[in-house]
Amino acid sequence: MDVLIHMTCRDAARLAAPLGRALTSRGATWGCFLTNDAVFAADDAAFVEAVKGASRAVVCEHSWDLHMAGRDNPFERGSQTINSGLMADAARVVSL
Repeated sequence: MDVLIHMTCRDAARLAAPLGRALTSRGATWGCFLTNDAVFAADDAAFVEAVKGASRAVVCEHSWDLHMAGRDNPFERGSQTINSGLMADAARVVSL
């Protein structure tokens, strides 16, 4: 994967959406991992649309259960172990 967008805060989606669209338009392979209150990116329509160009979009299952329990999840659920694997596979990491 060329770029992993590692999202940890609620406001990350407003930066990650245009970045994701730019990566997709340039033909880069990218993914994202959402943890802590970055899981609220599920409420950002522009981000959810941009993620359609990602090779993987994973949300920390613990963070999702803490902040968004009972809600539909547009992302793959995963653990911090998956986060570590994504970091290892990425040529570059952008932390938001």
